[in-house]
Amino acid sequence: MTIETARSAGFCFGVQRAVDRVYQLAEEQKGRICTLGPIIHNEEVVRDLEEKGVRVITEDDIPSLHDSTVVIRSHGVGKKIYDLLQEYHIPYVDVTCPFVLKIHKIVREKSTEGKHIVIIGDAVHPEVQGICGWCSGPYTVLKNRQQALDFIPPADTQICVVSQTTFNYNIFQELVEIFEKKRYDNHVSDFLSIVNTICSATEIRQQEARTIAARSDTMLVIGGRSSSNTQKLFEICKKECANTYYIQTPVDLDSEMFQCSSYVGITAGASTPKKIIEEVQEHVRIEF
Repeated sequence: MTIETARSAGFCFGVQRAVDRVYQLAEEQKGRICTLGPIIHNEEVVRDLEEKGVRVITEDDIPSLHDSTVVIRSHGVGKKIYDLLQEYHIPYVDVTCPFVLKIHKIVREKSTEGKHIVIIGDAVHPEVQGICGWCSGPYTVLKNRQQALDFIPPADTQICVVSQTTFNYNIFQELVEIFEKKRYDNHVSDFLSIVNTICSATEIRQQEARTIAARSDTMLVIGGRSSSNTQKLFEICKKECANTYYIQTPVDLDSEMFQCSSYVGITAGASTPKKIIEEVQEHVRIEF
């Protein structure tokens, strides 16, 4: 059996930076660190940090915090959260991904200019919620073709389109084409500006996953169940390889996955630790 693991699998720059910082803070300030939401969408990492005394909190917990430092995770947050932390004099460490901060800057500036912001992404994802929190004017969140088709551009209003950093690149391009057909007086550039804010690492990860899945008999996608970017990888791979499985750890592996398989592909989401990827590789190699 041949096993091919994507070179891009696992922690991206933003996630690695955030996780490393939290582990460092947990060691320096034992029992006094909390993260605003899980630091990443990976249950194994969150559980390990909890054992080191790192608590997961919500926005509602902020007013009652005492003698604790809050970590703003890589997904970022809206302006309201920063204002709340300052109001209650809560110290915080900001590990928002630089690529996400770039989107915050774009929507803040374009909103101030009076443009209607369109965010292509999942409305319930924390990154998208944070982006919305920097829009000072009207905005719309869209995630699929039908929503893009149904969207009616506000009359006499310019539109700025951005994207969740981990969104499916091909779907983004499809929705952009729909927007380009929604024009005023046949002049797209007069009312529409499009900024591709999908992280380059996401594009590379998705392209590599697609390529490996296309030549695999069995494809494994590793990541936490609540990981948006892992779910998108699974959807991409499933189109190329019907025998694609979404797993979290080697415990999820089953011999039925590898029946008549001579080529196994492996990829992983941006919140999957290298250790888990290696464990899956080794388990497949030894057991199947």
